[in-house]
Amino acid sequence: MAGGFRTNIIFIFFFVFSITVGARLFYWQVISGTKLTKEAENQHWASYEIPAKRGKILASDGFPLVSNEQAYLVFASPLDIKIPPKTAAKLLAPFIVPDGLIDTDFQKKTEDMILERLSRADLNWIPLKHKVPDDIKDKIEALKLDGIGFEDEARRSYPEGSSSSQLLGFVGADYYGQDMGYFGLEGYYNLELKGRSGILRREKDASGRPILVGLSEGEAPKDGRDLVTTIDRSVQYIIDKKLKKGVWQYGAVSGLVVVLNPKTGAVLGIASQPSYDSANYMYYDKSSYPNPAIAMSYEPGSTFKVLIMAAAINEHLVNADTVCDQCSGPRTISDYTIKTWNDKYYPQSTMTQVIQHSDNVGMVFVSDKLGKEMLVSYIQKFGFGKPTGVDLQEESSPLLRADNDWKQIDLATASFGQGIAVTPLQMVRAVSTIANGGKLMKPYVVKKVLGPEGTTEILPKAQTNVISPATAAVITEIMVNAVDMGESKWAKPKGYRIAGKTGTAQIPVAGHYDNEKTIASFVGFAPADDPQFAMLVILREPATSQWGSETAAPLWFDISKDLFDYYGISPSE
Repeated sequence: MAGGFRTNIIFIFFFVFSITVGARLFYWQVISGTKLTKEAENQHWASYEIPAKRGKILASDGFPLVSNEQAYLVFASPLDIKIPPKTAAKLLAPFIVPDGLIDTDFQKKTEDMILERLSRADLNWIPLKHKVPDDIKDKIEALKLDGIGFEDEARRSYPEGSSSSQLLGFVGADYYGQDMGYFGLEGYYNLELKGRSGILRREKDASGRPILVGLSEGEAPKDGRDLVTTIDRSVQYIIDKKLKKGVWQYGAVSGLVVVLNPKTGAVLGIASQPSYDSANYMYYDKSSYPNPAIAMSYEPGSTFKVLIMAAAINEHLVNADTVCDQCSGPRTISDYTIKTWNDKYYPQSTMTQVIQHSDNVGMVFVSDKLGKEMLVSYIQKFGFGKPTGVDLQEESSPLLRADNDWKQIDLATASFGQGIAVTPLQMVRAVSTIANGGKLMKPYVVKKVLGPEGTTEILPKAQTNVISPATAAVITEIMVNAVDMGESKWAKPKGYRIAGKTGTAQIPVAGHYDNEKTIASFVGFAPADDPQFAMLVILREPATSQWGSETAAPLWFDISKDLFDYYGISPSE
């Protein structure tokens, strides 16, 4: 009886034990099988990311504006370091500290950071600094520290220096420490440029070190695509050099030059001052990063007059010889009095003379002819009030008033470029419609994207027809006359037919206009009969003179002389 009881107890014990083991095996193999397999793989395999090479950015002739150069990632294997971590950190800190930050306090912070990382006994591989150049690598190697190694990396190189930084942008790090383009082309085309990283998986031992004869597997990186731009290096060099000189010569706070091919909308060059160095962007104020050609808004002043005049001519409301019968003195609208810029008046002026004299009162006469609906409609047709769509990151666009918010005084002041805000690229694009016979072209900077799968070509795109070719021809002659007979005719290159217009806009400050600070500008195209370039020059707060005719216009003409030589354009007169 006792023997049978013991037998039953043993049977029950083994039965329960078998059920428990079976249940546990079922849990491990079925319920948690996938998770445990993954954990086992993580313990047995080490994964390494293989960065892709970032694509190059090329000028229109194929010369690199942005390329890559050899650099290195400095890393540490704490288990292999044979000297005290504090000593290793002290030796490494002078070479790990960010470039240019060599003050004692920051070096001490860097030393503490390295020490904290080297003291991590739970990690076998620790990054210390990315994108170290050859000379720093050599100095670190000279320390002969065990446990310090290097991996190949690439870093951005800008052969043209800072001449086109705001066009190109720069490469920084995203939230996860990965390369990411910001601003300009680097930002806009980041996905195309960065490519896709590869991955390498290798077997590792219990201490986490790779097994040299172990298995390895992975996926190769897919390098980024190259961009071929419309940027003409010679044009970019000319405008950058001349702008620097002009900003200094006229004592301006800042300056900008934008050059387009008016027939296609291709951006040939953009230069601005002050600028920054894309390779060392971190040492410059962040306010210098956005490209003012697409991010700056300003009142265009008298340069806007040619567009309003073109609208009225296109609607057959006026022609070049139409006489202004309201130009003998100031105009009063509501509580406002509108005068000419020099308080001189020209009774019975023709429309050609209104532009020649930059007559505000004459432009109010034109805006009266157009009326609210037509004037606002043409402002929109010329591309104002919305972004141009150019392929540069950070483009903004000042908004226009709502249609029902336009008062009579707003229509009057808009006719001479006051009380309306535009971007420089919007302005030069709008004037380019006159140069190309009336088409509003979409501006673009990249003409080809090159990748292993082939070439993608970006073609010129006309967005709409704003004015007729006949209107364009008439307003072109009016602009040629304005250059030949205007205040800045003394600076014009002899023998060339240039269509242009000066502008001087007061700067709005706290609800009123500053009487001394202005934005001086000149916009135009040349040669007038077969335009090869359209160009806008802006000088902010020039000290030598507040007038565009005495600052921006001479600079525009100075640049055009070099462009005529570069394009091989001979005088026609």
